Amino acid sequence: MSELATVHTPSIYSNIEKQTKKVGFNMSSDRYVGSLLKTLVASKPKGNFLEIGTGTGLALAWIVDGMDAGSKVVSIDNDRSLTNIAAEAFTENSQVQLVCADGEQWIKQYKGEKLDLIFADSWPGKYCVIEQTLELLKVGAFYIIDDMLSQPGWPDGHQEKAQALMEYLEDRADLHLTKMSWSTGIVIATKI
Repeated sequence: MSELATVHTPSIYSNIEKQTKKVGFNMSSDRYVGSLLKTLVASKPKGNFLEIGTGTGLALAWIVDGMDAGSKVVSIDNDRSLTNIAAEAFTENSQVQLVCADGEQWIKQYKGEKLDLIFADSWPGKYCVIEQTLELLKVGAFYIIDDMLSQPGWPDGHQEKAQALMEYLEDRADLHLTKMSWSTGIVIATKI
């Protein structure tokens, strides 16, 4: 997919990428996932989005790049050293709310309006509190997860967790599911 190299990254992406490399964070979503997020977000005008696992804000940059003026996004992570990088990048953007908190607790306590898209790039919303997370979706909303293909360095038992998650999602009658052996292994679900 060398043609992806010509895709225009969000304007703030390179600065966040430099800061990410400087701190040695290597768990960011790749540009393939970012491009997909931007495309899906753009399909939801005046959308209400959630990212679980801000990291340094690389995927968030793509989400924001796909948003229209009436959209908003909440991004959650529990590592302040990483979210500080994102906060610096998005300080002037009132459409972005960064939350440094435990994602599982935030999901359990959320009482706001239903969401148009959730990108679960962390354990909360993916391997724990999955049912509560999926309840936050509007009908027609997207649920996206990555890192579903076996990765070098996965701890013992993680492959079984990933397989159990896939089986759980496949068994739900309220989701249409597409599994993609692309990038790090993407799953896109639509709430029905």
